[in-house]
Amino acid sequence: MTTLTPGSNDWLAQVREPIIDPAREIIDPHHHLWRNRFSQDYLLDELWADTGAGHKVTKTLFMECRAFYRREGPEHLMALGETEAITDIAKRSQENTEDHAQIVGIVAHADLTLAGTEKDKLIELLDGHSSIAGPLFKGIRHAGARDKEPEALVIAGSAPAYLYGKESFREGLRLLAARGLSYDTWHYHHQNLDYIELANAVPECTMILDHFGTPLGVGRFRGNRDEIFKEWKMEMRELAKCDNVFAKIGGLAMPDNGFGWHLAERPPTSDEFVAAQARYYHHMIECFGPERCMFESNFPVDRLSISYPVLWNGLKKIAAHYTESEQQALFSGTASKVYKL
Repeated sequence: MTTLTPGSNDWLAQVREPIIDPAREIIDPHHHLWRNRFSQDYLLDELWADTGAGHKVTKTLFMECRAFYRREGPEHLMALGETEAITDIAKRSQENTEDHAQIVGIVAHADLTLAGTEKDKLIELLDGHSSIAGPLFKGIRHAGARDKEPEALVIAGSAPAYLYGKESFREGLRLLAARGLSYDTWHYHHQNLDYIELANAVPECTMILDHFGTPLGVGRFRGNRDEIFKEWKMEMRELAKCDNVFAKIGGLAMPDNGFGWHLAERPPTSDEFVAAQARYYHHMIECFGPERCMFESNFPVDRLSISYPVLWNGLKKIAAHYTESEQQALFSGTASKVYKL
């Protein structure tokens, strides 16, 4: 018997489903593009293969992932290499005459702590992103993810300790707000209280929380899912009181969430996905409201566990609990509003 590699096309193809509600427009506000990660490229053709697999994905937004960085020149400007590469790919996506998704936004990277020490360098970097990408440039992600046991994680964040509490970092957020740029972040569930403090400290900045605050289910957190969920629910309810915060709901199929699908003989069905994760989605929507929530794919990271068409089938099953206007917000409206698409 041949063993298929999780995340590969052949492994994902073991689960095929009819597309649910194929006419519903989707804006996917969170995906990456890169070369040779997890032993695979994920570029425009691969993105189009997923977005064109049956669901009506019309627009997407690229999220920084430290790909295509410049290898020469000033260190603080190396992230411009990613913006240069993605801007070129985005323009090619918009030139196609076929029915493909168009990349209509870029969230780039910047070290926001430069605002407290070398503000001119941060301004130079932001100006560079804007000059290269023009209206495609929507915001910055300087992720706060950090865990004391990175060796237990497949995707370990590398942020400095208590990034959210640094005044230099908060000054960076204020600079983003003054420029009309949004701030995305990714962190782990045990950092949620720090993030709540940050959101209250810089209310003028539009902030987007990626991946539910990443409840971990591996390492020292293995076997504690229900206990973590109980605390997470209270934290999300408190975070939702911050009107400047929006929620990207998705990205729970990463290996570090602990569902183990990336180790299984076959990926989950949409029903299995819903059974395992729907409670997270419904709680976020209850706390933030559909007008502050947006579904995301987090591909190709979540592709290690589930296929694109099955994922969106699962999201549509979760969304069936809500009204038509609420579903429109979840699938496209909120993303369009927050990122000015």
